[in-house]
Amino acid sequence: MTIPELSPEAFYNRWPQNEVGEEVQLLDVREVAELELASLPAADHIPMGQIPQRLGELDSKKPIVVMCHGGARSLRVAQFLISQGFKEVFNLSGGIDAWSKQVDPKVPQY
Repeated sequence: MTIPELSPEAFYNRWPQNEVGEEVQLLDVREVAELELASLPAADHIPMGQIPQRLGELDSKKPIVVMCHGGARSLRVAQFLISQGFKEVFNLSGGIDAWSKQVDPKVPQY
């Protein structure tokens, strides 16, 4: 199963920050400790291990862009969401690390 990838720059251009939450759900699947190092205010946070129990918190009618630190965990979660019937799911390629490099250098890298 191929998961569509969005670069941070493409995501930022497609959905301005004021539309995140309204038009698209940005799902951060990193662990709580990682949020203390770097985070995006508009993202909803559900750690990867809790996704199966918390599917009801996701809006299947909106596109979902899944992110993590570097893109590997988010890819696995995106595959899982599609297997659960979610239709429009994207992986944020390079994760929050790439976001810091491509979109907002004020977001700390770790």
